[in-house]
Amino acid sequence: MNNEELFAALELLEKERGISADYLLEKVKNAVAIAVKKDYEVEEENISVVMDPDTATFEVKLLQDVVDEVEDSHSQISLEDAKKLKKKYKVGDQVETVLQTKDFGRIAAQTAKHVIRQGIREAERSQMYTEMQSKNNEIVTGVVTRVDHARGNIALEIGKNEAILPRNEQVPGEELREGDRVKVYVVDVAVTERGPRVMISRTHPGLVKRMFEMEVPEVYDGTVEIRAIAREAGARTKIAVSSKDPDVDPRGACIGAHGSRVAEIVEELGGEKIDVVLYSDDPAEFIAAALSPATVVSVEILEGEGKSARATVPDNQLSLAIGNKGQNARLCARLTGYNIDIRPESGYFGEEEAAAE
Repeated sequence: MNNEELFAALELLEKERGISADYLLEKVKNAVAIAVKKDYEVEEENISVVMDPDTATFEVKLLQDVVDEVEDSHSQISLEDAKKLKKKYKVGDQVETVLQTKDFGRIAAQTAKHVIRQGIREAERSQMYTEMQSKNNEIVTGVVTRVDHARGNIALEIGKNEAILPRNEQVPGEELREGDRVKVYVVDVAVTERGPRVMISRTHPGLVKRMFEMEVPEVYDGTVEIRAIAREAGARTKIAVSSKDPDVDPRGACIGAHGSRVAEIVEELGGEKIDVVLYSDDPAEFIAAALSPATVVSVEILEGEGKSARATVPDNQLSLAIGNKGQNARLCARLTGYNIDIRPESGYFGEEEAAAE
């Protein structure tokens, strides 16, 4: 590979992979300097590597200090020998000797190739980290490239990067196939020895929050605030909202006309039910709203250790308040932060109490 081919290759890498040619040039220069250091047994300060992509020139110089008495023939040159090159040389000057590429030998060439490859890998990893870090705690769209049926993991292509969606971060019952486009939430981006590791999820509550921000302008601009989210992915999500503007109904804004806004999110989540409830600083009011879709007669905040409350509902609403396998009560507790004892208005549980327990 001649000089022009080298610079052309670096320029092509920059265009195709987005890796800075200057970054790679610096890697090549360092590799050549290391090779010269080994071959000529000199320190780096005695080596000059100049690479100019504009003129496609590649020049390596050995720098030798002019001295009266030579102690190291590699890094020093006698005043007598220096004057043979140029009469103006004096002790303390540096003599620059241009080296031919062939002088580097096979080791220099191999070292340069290795560092270039390593530099490409490092640049790609750095590029991936920077790109994905900017999307941390955001929603990104990926394309399913591989499904590992044995482990249950799914590989997604996100831009130029690949990320793994683990089985435990997938929505139960959701089947993804190669070629499917799917929205995921970037939980975190960590640096590892093998490069950046992107942690993504379809079950994280943050996915629902970001979807509301994308779908509801009032949430995006901060007029409507999402105060809490509790989610059992694939089944049900409860989201508590409030408004900074008394003229804006936070529930209505999130649900949309005829349920149009929340319907878009439900569809994206594969039919997952979403309860949008009003947040209140009054715990009793908040708990009553959070038990939706059940009607609540009263809520009593219990004194003592921990945050506990007792909610009373009409007898015919008990099963609805508790939910299938206790789901509604469980999500209400997570949303409000209270342990909630749900009781029927009559005080008689019967079979429903046994079912709830």
